[in-house]
Amino acid sequence: MAIPDIRQRVGYLFLAVAVGHIILISAQVNSRSGVPLLEVVIFGIYAQVQRVTSGTVNAVRGVWTEYFALHGVRFENEALRRQVADLQVRLQRQQALAEQSARLRQLLDLRERSNMVTRSAEIIGGSPAPDFRTVTIDRGLRDGLRADMAVIAPSGVVGRVVLPASHAAKVQLIIDRNAAAAAVVARSRAQGIVMGTGDDLLRLEYLSASSDVKTGDVVVTSGIDGIYPKGFVIGRVESVERAGGAYKRVLVRPAVDLSGLEEVLVVLTPPTASAGEGTE
Repeated sequence: MAIPDIRQRVGYLFLAVAVGHIILISAQVNSRSGVPLLEVVIFGIYAQVQRVTSGTVNAVRGVWTEYFALHGVRFENEALRRQVADLQVRLQRQQALAEQSARLRQLLDLRERSNMVTRSAEIIGGSPAPDFRTVTIDRGLRDGLRADMAVIAPSGVVGRVVLPASHAAKVQLIIDRNAAAAAVVARSRAQGIVMGTGDDLLRLEYLSASSDVKTGDVVVTSGIDGIYPKGFVIGRVESVERAGGAYKRVLVRPAVDLSGLEEVLVVLTPPTASAGEGTE
């Protein structure tokens, strides 16, 4: 086993001596340009290493540059998204204010046209029970409200005050199953009673067999119930059913969208004294 090891070491030594001779000879031999051949070889190797290193550094530098650029773009995008969200919130706020201003203008126009003493009120709550269709308004006894005062909106009848407190009041909506109002068909002057169903429709009851009622007819208050002023729109006839010459079922769609109502007017003067009064 020792003889192969000696031979291997001798081979390595011979190779090292040969390489040393080649280096010495290269150092003494000049190229055509007069530069030593060894220097040319070393420069070529160094230049190749430098080129590879420079390319690697440039590549890494480019990756870092792109990373920071993308990082900056991400922050800019986040800033833009925040600005867009803020603008959307401002736009919604402006739209809400514009819609509120339009509703308030309609209420003011109604007060001027009605020639009645009224009090504006805002709806601040509703009834959680489906069997009792009521809302709560922010006006009460200290604002002159009393039970059985009519509550109206620019598009028509809303309901009546049923429970006034000091600074608030409960309003029974016209669609409540216990609500009713004396009514007349505007076209034919047929009279009846509009009654709530608890749903989003009304029933027109107590019509005579000779009454003329058609789908699409406008139904208004007659004023004879002592609660609702005469001539305010209740709704429009949606369907008519007759049996044996008599009216079996007449359904009326309320004129007021009670689900989206926000502001109302409370009529402070009774129907019999409303004519000729001013607005407050």
